[in-house]
Amino acid sequence: MNDRFSFSVRFQDGTARTGLIHTPRGSIRTPAFMPVGTAATVKAMLPENVKATGADILLGNTYHLMLRPTAERVNRLGGLHKFMNWSGPILTDSGGFQVMSLAGLRKMTERGVTFRSHIDGSPHELTPERSIEIQCLLGSDIQMQLDECPPHPIDREGADASLEMSLRWAARSKIAFTEKSSSGMALFGIVQGSVYEDLRRKSLDGLVAQNFDGYSIGGLAVGEGQETMFDVLEKLTPHMPKDKPRYLMGVGKPSDLVGAVARGVDMFDCVLPTRSGRHGQAWTKHGPINIRNAKFSEDETPLDETSDCPASRDYSKAYLNHLFRAGEHLGPMLLSWHNLHYYQQLMQQMRAAIEAGRFDMFVADFMAAQARSKTA
Repeated sequence: MNDRFSFSVRFQDGTARTGLIHTPRGSIRTPAFMPVGTAATVKAMLPENVKATGADILLGNTYHLMLRPTAERVNRLGGLHKFMNWSGPILTDSGGFQVMSLAGLRKMTERGVTFRSHIDGSPHELTPERSIEIQCLLGSDIQMQLDECPPHPIDREGADASLEMSLRWAARSKIAFTEKSSSGMALFGIVQGSVYEDLRRKSLDGLVAQNFDGYSIGGLAVGEGQETMFDVLEKLTPHMPKDKPRYLMGVGKPSDLVGAVARGVDMFDCVLPTRSGRHGQAWTKHGPINIRNAKFSEDETPLDETSDCPASRDYSKAYLNHLFRAGEHLGPMLLSWHNLHYYQQLMQQMRAAIEAGRFDMFVADFMAAQARSKTA
């Protein structure tokens, strides 16, 4: 068995591309969407049902798992894959985004970040070395360097100082990864620089010089708006290594995914499909719908009668409407399942369109359907 991490581009149509990431635990078809399993579970979903949607890889959260049940306990229990009954690849974030979001509960220095747990107030420290140690204890296949994710908006001076700190932490993360990782594991660097083109290039160049296995794009989808995000991607991705995966962190809505793939991005993650599902929003090829609306109370049609997903095909909108109005747990479960399947179906459609050399046509059809849904 090949136990090395690798990536190859299979087809390209303009800037959009399909590829294959190989890990010892299985291959990942790109463009790929990673369902988020924050605390060792994709909320309201069984692992086998997540797999059935077409997901090749899940995302786990370092911050939440280090606090509960702790990385050391997960390691003693056989690692994160065994713990959560997921045999495929797992990517973990570094914990940095969550820690930086704690505001009054954390303090950052060159060494790392000290913070108090949002659960019980206990003190903790997250350094580049500790972040990698946690990810290795979990057994993560793809790991992230610890970085500082600056707020938006931020001035140029602040963004520059932040990315310089992240570059220094990247070097320390890489040393720790070399010391602690097992064969086949991979480490990605994270490009920062806010909305400033020259700072993004500076961050990227500094990371490429360190030769990471892949490159994540952080600090977007934090309030800058879709148009600005796309502008940053258009100026950044042409300079990213063509033979390494490109991962846009924390994104997003279906239109975000389509636009980012058009600009050369390979990997995505977001809590949106499951979070939306828990709150009664279903994503469909005709746009999002709120299943709680009274107009669905006697609608006998399913969310998608042509789907091979039971949640999409076998339950009427009227029944789903009833479940949410009655506060039944099955409602969020079915809508989360449907949404995850829709996202994976969207990724598969994009891969097929790129392979066939008709991605521009796919984008035009997708945007037209979205526009019609807004006027319906």
